Amino acid sequence: MSTTPPDAHIPPRPVHGSPLADGGPRIPLYTPEFAEDPHRVFQQMRREHRAMVPVDLAPDVPATLVIEHRTAVRILNDHEHFPADPRTWQQGMPADCPVLPIMEWRPIAARSTGIDQQRYREANVTALAEIDLHAIRAAVEEIAVPLISSFCQTGRADLLVQYAFPLAFEVCNTLLGCPPEIGQRVAAGMAAMFEGVDADAGNQMIGAALAELVALKRTEPGNDVPSILLRHPAELDEVEMIHQVTSHYGAGIELQQNLIANTLLLILTDDRFGGHVLGGSLSTRDALDEVLFDNPPMANFLITYPRQPILIDDVWLPAHQPVVISIAACNHDPSIRADEHHGNRSHLSWGLGQRNCPAQTLAYLVAQDAIDQLLDALPELELDLPSEGPSWRPGPFHRSLTALPVKFPPSPPFTFR
Repeated sequence: MSTTPPDAHIPPRPVHGSPLADGGPRIPLYTPEFAEDPHRVFQQMRREHRAMVPVDLAPDVPATLVIEHRTAVRILNDHEHFPADPRTWQQGMPADCPVLPIMEWRPIAARSTGIDQQRYREANVTALAEIDLHAIRAAVEEIAVPLISSFCQTGRADLLVQYAFPLAFEVCNTLLGCPPEIGQRVAAGMAAMFEGVDADAGNQMIGAALAELVALKRTEPGNDVPSILLRHPAELDEVEMIHQVTSHYGAGIELQQNLIANTLLLILTDDRFGGHVLGGSLSTRDALDEVLFDNPPMANFLITYPRQPILIDDVWLPAHQPVVISIAACNHDPSIRADEHHGNRSHLSWGLGQRNCPAQTLAYLVAQDAIDQLLDALPELELDLPSEGPSWRPGPFHRSLTALPVKFPPSPPFTFR
């Protein structure tokens, strides 16, 4: 890897221009067309590029998208040349940039480097390690049963709106010890941020709500993530605390609901899974792993910003411009792709190394238990999609359904055991 542009007197070598600086066309990741079939777009990208692709994350917000697994691993393991701190980049972004609230610097591990990154990460790893997983499993059942009972008599439901979202929301509130009225404001703000619609207002809504939550935990601590973070030797200040909790909400609501919904879509559309999962020869965990390969809830993320112009895979990347890992595309890289996912967890959907998700055990548990509760209660679920198939929310980062309509034989309400 070189960090010095080639001297003009040295004979030319086959090096391409930067995806951002060469003036070539950029592929938009924020359009409904991309959301409808991203893997078709990834195939087009592979035909025209090798490892890195010029894209737009929003109108006039350029970035480089990494679509090759080997290159992604190389970048994610090179913290010296590819830090995650976006502060230099964001100085040139207008205040109304729709992706700024989700990309801007925050005092959290995913937006920091060096000692700060280690400090935030260690505090959060400790907090999540102290969570009682048995209590969370019981909480999932306690939340799932009344949700199922609320629609089981009708014979129809939208599992995204009536099940995956409210379940993820309530589990997250349980983890964070958050009262419902604060949690509702956070959920609305998160939705605005991820969709890029009134993103700045959503950002402000989240900050105000979580300031209240942190203040509450200082006076009334409990056995929850914010209370554990407040006790940690990292001694997080008020602003740092608000942003740690914000990051937990982002993953705990938006990404958890997408993991549950996308996995249910797979189970209910693929005969290979529909028959076998319900019949017991493949587990819900296998279906989750296939979704994490094919339709991960965060499809493009793990953003870094090169410290200086850098040559990688015969492409010059400019300094301080976003390099986005396409988790979905890298998981489909033909060089590592396998037809059989059973027991294979080599995908990048949980991140990598110092940038891996510390909550993956918890996320697996919540998603698996939520799906199993639903399928046990309503084993004859069928999709009730329009003829054109499922609809996906546009956005450069997430892979999220707009709805998951199903039908089933009506049944009487269930009671919590």
